Amino acid sequence: MNSTLTLPQGNAICYSGYREGQSPDRQIYPSVEQIREDLHLLARHWQLIRLYDCSPHAERVLQVIHEDRLPLRVMLGAYLAAEASNPGCPWGGLHSETQLEANRCENQAELERLVELARRHADIVFAVAVGNECTVDWTDHWVPVSQMVGYVRWVKARLPQPVTFCENYLPWQDKLRELVDELDFISLHTYPVWEYKPIHEALEHTQANVAGVTSRYPGKPVAITEAGWCTRSNGRGMHAEHAQPELQARYCRELVDWTREAGLLCFVFEAFDEPWKGSEDPLEPEKHWGLFGVDRRPKPVVQALFADRSLASEAL
Repeated sequence: MNSTLTLPQGNAICYSGYREGQSPDRQIYPSVEQIREDLHLLARHWQLIRLYDCSPHAERVLQVIHEDRLPLRVMLGAYLAAEASNPGCPWGGLHSETQLEANRCENQAELERLVELARRHADIVFAVAVGNECTVDWTDHWVPVSQMVGYVRWVKARLPQPVTFCENYLPWQDKLRELVDELDFISLHTYPVWEYKPIHEALEHTQANVAGVTSRYPGKPVAITEAGWCTRSNGRGMHAEHAQPELQARYCRELVDWTREAGLLCFVFEAFDEPWKGSEDPLEPEKHWGLFGVDRRPKPVVQALFADRSLASEAL
């Protein structure tokens, strides 16, 4: 196990810049100028950002950071599509063998893009993630653990950067034991509001999620690559009354205070609301996790930092 790895410290946030009318599913990506606006905003407070895939969106992000010499470092992800059907997925995890074979080809191409971008921007990309939430019981893009092991080995043989996989905390507790030995560090996700936790139990729940993983793998570095709080909801998957901007502000403040004190790298989920996600319902909770709205206006969680377009003395 890689107990000697030191992960970078600093304010960290997940970034996906899709605005109204844009969507990775439809391959309508934010423009370079839109990404430039976002990154100059984020760089005033955050030093580390996480990207989910190697699409033109990610290429443009890395381009802007390089061209503008922004003080941002990136955890670059590869998005892996389903390589097996998952009947347990509540929103559609069944795929034809033709589609699965096409996905396998695309996944290999995505990993090749990951390697190419991480090499080209080795001064910016500090780590890479091979996949995101591919093994949790409810995923619609299931990849068998044995295949994940092979993919991680393939990437590690080609890159000097640390390699991880991003997943909900539950699979790490047992299902991913075989994969853990291949990784340089574990990346886990924790969402108390998705598990119906009230705000006064939220941080304790997150701490228990992390402890449940770290205790199983002594010496293996762990990062939180997603943790956040929804600000609007129709009640799907959570108590609607819990999805409030003021509760987001409290949870994120407590989360960042704790992880900073513990020396734990934590990417807050996420920078901006994303209207393309989830159902057509405007109150679909998937759309409302940003610390900023889709209009780039700061929510209460960061208003003290950004309302006057200058950093306040207090940091989130």
